[in-house]
Amino acid sequence: MDVVTELWARIALRATPLPPSWMLGSVAIGLALVLVPGAWHTVRHAVTVVHEGGHGVAAVLSGRRLSGIRLHSDTSGLTVSRGPRTGPGMVVTLLAGYTAPALASLGAAWMLSAGFAAGLLWAILLLLALMLVQIRNWFGLWVVLVGAAIVFSITWFATGTWQHVFGLVVTSVLGFGALRASVELQSSRRRSPGGQSDADQLARLTRVPGLFWVAVFVLVAIACLAGGAGLLFPTAGQSLRGLSGL
Repeated sequence: MDVVTELWARIALRATPLPPSWMLGSVAIGLALVLVPGAWHTVRHAVTVVHEGGHGVAAVLSGRRLSGIRLHSDTSGLTVSRGPRTGPGMVVTLLAGYTAPALASLGAAWMLSAGFAAGLLWAILLLLALMLVQIRNWFGLWVVLVGAAIVFSITWFATGTWQHVFGLVVTSVLGFGALRASVELQSSRRRSPGGQSDADQLARLTRVPGLFWVAVFVLVAIACLAGGAGLLFPTAGQSLRGLSGL
């Protein structure tokens, strides 16, 4: 019981708010990791994990049977589910991939704005544990285990301040990464017309052009970034509203 009590105390611990300069610096680090080519290739694995996890969750919630998830060294991934090849369930499953990192970043921003930095990291650990059960290749196993080890180390050994900083960096990587991945999707579609991307599959299922679905992914990413910024920097939002009223 003492272990459970201690664990819950760690999960429910509310972090002291960071100074604005620290928050901006953390967000800037996350943005830099997404913009710098070499760093982007590394952190994109985290975006892919959430992307494929989104497919998996949507598949299960829409009544499909999840068969497994693969993560590849080129930062791509594959989620296999069984069920009808057409219909609302398949559409929802395909929609969930590119939107999942953006929505996850918005949820993470809400948790951080409420002071639950430790709770956010434990939630990430839980999601990685659920992901681990569905991984079907060695590289994917390595990615999830390394990610879990990093998050656990920060959760267990770092102070509340550094947990908050790490949480902000992760939130920023997911938010900006979702936008970059969605934009890059259109570039890859131009290079390989008639491919098997989520947008192409949605186009064939719905008879709505793939470009429309890419636009949906981009708009969701932008909306979540704006929402996350409003949650993390409410004072700045109030100042902008005040200026617009002048």
